[in-house]
Amino acid sequence: MRKCSPDTKTEAAMNLTPRTALSSVDGRYAGRTQELRPICSEYGLIHRRLIVEIRWFQALATHPGIPELPALSEQANDFLDTLIDGFDETAATRVKQIEAVTNHDVKAVEYYLKERFAEIPELDGCAEFLHFACTSEDINNLSYALMVKDLHETVMSSWFRQVDRTLAALVRTHAAQPMLSRTHGQAASPTTLGKELGNVLQRLRRQANAMSEQDLLGKINGAVGNFNAHVAAYPELDWPALAREFVESLGLYWNPWTTQIEPHDWMAELFHSLMRYHTILIDLCRDIWAYISIGYFRQKTVEGEIGSSTMPHKVNPIDFENAEGNLGVANALLDHLASKLPVSRWQRDLTDSTVLRVIGTAYGHSLVALSSLLKGLSKLEIDAERLAADLEVSWEVLAEPIQTVMRRYGIENPYEQLKALTRGKRITAADLHDFIEGLDLPDDVRRELHELTPAGYTGNAAQMAASID
Repeated sequence: MRKCSPDTKTEAAMNLTPRTALSSVDGRYAGRTQELRPICSEYGLIHRRLIVEIRWFQALATHPGIPELPALSEQANDFLDTLIDGFDETAATRVKQIEAVTNHDVKAVEYYLKERFAEIPELDGCAEFLHFACTSEDINNLSYALMVKDLHETVMSSWFRQVDRTLAALVRTHAAQPMLSRTHGQAASPTTLGKELGNVLQRLRRQANAMSEQDLLGKINGAVGNFNAHVAAYPELDWPALAREFVESLGLYWNPWTTQIEPHDWMAELFHSLMRYHTILIDLCRDIWAYISIGYFRQKTVEGEIGSSTMPHKVNPIDFENAEGNLGVANALLDHLASKLPVSRWQRDLTDSTVLRVIGTAYGHSLVALSSLLKGLSKLEIDAERLAADLEVSWEVLAEPIQTVMRRYGIENPYEQLKALTRGKRITAADLHDFIEGLDLPDDVRRELHELTPAGYTGNAAQMAASID
């Protein structure tokens, strides 16, 4: 019998490549997520652990209250800076080799640094001040905080700006383009396309601003958060002041109130803001998808691209579908991060450790989504004729302004009269004009009502859209 299944033993020996990766963000979408690798990878985490260990060692060396660790020479400080700036995959591999023996990832960084300190007699002689009075969480919480800091400042902020610029340009371009609104899926008061996109843009800006203002907290206060070992070694030292100065020197906010772990509340706050940002984009993707389906938008065709394997005519809204799907996956991961990380049994358990390692995966799906969204937006073209046609057959939407004017002039039962004329019906301009003629209104008011059109009934939508920065 011919085999139909692959040889799994042979396949098990495959090297890791974008073709063999289990995760789509490292596989199919590897090209879209590569800027995350220096930050969120195992390499990125090791590098930041190394930074924290070295900077803490240097901070101790500058403190006059620790005479056993004298001030470092310029040569020693230059060497330490070189360890940070010159850190590469070879160095990270050496750390992992040490970890294979220690079975402890943070301790492996300490032992790697002690190996390197041995190259400089001055440093070798005081190497035991590496990781001084620290628990692993002192290093980890600061390392992950630096990871998230770099992630938002160097990667995400750039993508948020791209989304902002793209939507702002569409808002201004289509500020005055009338379109039929739909509430409950039914024809409603008209608006402009620019105003509708402006609504989305302003929502996104609130969440982007919340993320930019989020405090990123850190701690370095020992095994249960009380500086126990620190005080035992140097009781006269103001350890809280030194800890605060050190944490703030990393560009973070000091949290003095912790157990062994920094409680991750700030992470939950940040991830929830990002989830809301994503959710707004899901809303946008679904709306644009629907507008494409009814012909308000066309999509520019790409030479050689295929929409359906059997229906040659199709130009599917795949970019918005891809964005929606990846935004959903990102939010699922971020939701777990936000709900899990602030919870720890007593003073510490390790359930946060493995969860923190999916930060890069969550943000990877975010990047894939944002790139798809921007690609989709770049291919959109409005069909002005289709928009105009929809308005032209929807004269019933003018029931709203007419009954409102009737109320102003004291005509009885205006809502009920317009309801009888329009509810559940398609009416023409002539029907509406006949109704207006029968109203006891001043001539100039009646003339103004006659001049109303669905396309012209957009309130201040165009002005609002045009005011977007």
